[in-house]
Amino acid sequence: MSDAASLPAPRTDADGAAAPGGSGSSMFAQAGDVAERFSERAGEVAERVGDAVERASEATGRFASQVVDRIRNNAEIQEERGTTTIANEVVEKIAGIAAREVPGVYDTGGDTARVFSAVRERIGLGDAEADQGVRVRLEGKKAAVDITIVIEYGFVVYTVTEKVRAKVIGAVENLVGLEVTTVDILVDDVHVPESGAAATAPA
Repeated sequence: MSDAASLPAPRTDADGAAAPGGSGSSMFAQAGDVAERFSERAGEVAERVGDAVERASEATGRFASQVVDRIRNNAEIQEERGTTTIANEVVEKIAGIAAREVPGVYDTGGDTARVFSAVRERIGLGDAEADQGVRVRLEGKKAAVDITIVIEYGFVVYTVTEKVRAKVIGAVENLVGLEVTTVDILVDDVHVPESGAAATAPA
């Protein structure tokens, strides 16, 4: 009697079926959740990749368009024994050098261009480019010039810009032989000496 009483009670069919059945359904549910999350992640990754490809394609298209514009943006002068082609970079450098020679012009170019120039100088890659802040549009023998400048504090803005305009027109027309139709000037900033002392404009 004591031996029979100590034996564990036999498991019923209902108990035996319930344990494996419940464990199996739980595993299937977990696998379904994992598959759903994986599908969602895959969709997000595919969407991000698609956006990146689209942005890269747009950037490539803009770069190619700019390259084509610069290639086409040349001046052609017909001579008796041939054609002279002048690249817009040549005109931009001449205009930039002329603008920097005007008293009261501290620098040319916007904030971004000046930051890159400062980095170039610090790491020993040379001084600022001569055509920094200058953009030229050429058509035949005519040139339209856009210049961004920084003026020294203490100089009259109107006086400086008029001198820059005259200097650029004279340099481009005399050195290159093109007709300058317009010189548009953007005064991007005013340079104030670190000491706080104002620059004194010449009388």
